[in-house]
Amino acid sequence: MTGHAEQLARTSFFADAETGMIQDVADAGIERSLTRGDILFQEGDPPDALYLVLSGRIAIAMSSQVDHRESVVALMEPGDLFGELGLLDEGPRSAMARALESSSVLEVPFAPVKTLFERDPRLLWNVTRLLATRLRVMDEVLADSVFLDVTGRTAKRLLELAGEFDEFQLPVTQEELAGMVGASRERVNKAIANFIKLGWIEQHDRTYRIVHRDRLELRSR
Repeated sequence: MTGHAEQLARTSFFADAETGMIQDVADAGIERSLTRGDILFQEGDPPDALYLVLSGRIAIAMSSQVDHRESVVALMEPGDLFGELGLLDEGPRSAMARALESSSVLEVPFAPVKTLFERDPRLLWNVTRLLATRLRVMDEVLADSVFLDVTGRTAKRLLELAGEFDEFQLPVTQEELAGMVGASRERVNKAIANFIKLGWIEQHDRTYRIVHRDRLELRSR
């Protein structure tokens, strides 16, 4: 298999597919390079392809029709697959996809993917598992919005962005972080300022250092 086929095979969506079938899907794909701010698709666009992140980060976001505020509902990183929903229900894009930094994606047309599933319907169980994962993530986001205040949600998002590292660079703007938290930038900045005042984190421009991870974790529950 080529590099793109191997990367597709590592996703849950294409797991267990025969090598030749995955290669056909990969061969139909087009690698696209993006700069920060480039938009792959807008909410409401007709879908015709799914995407695999090869490098960088892609934000999946939704906008309010009332005040045009944006909420980042997911961050897609290398190895993540997205844009598959329209393949399943033929409906319009449910959200926007925008590059948060220099990124590259593999754009895979729906047609060869449909052919793959028609040849081996058992692979639809992979789709079911992916959708179940998406639902679990959305359930967690919903629970956070109900049970956590802005400070708690900010702590949780910072921990998610940091991953296993105590020192990290914020990969999003303050406005984008606010969209991930689901609050105004002012309230999120106030929460971060409070963490700094308490000595839980340190900040220098866009570089953050977690000093007391245990306290951030406790605040995020």
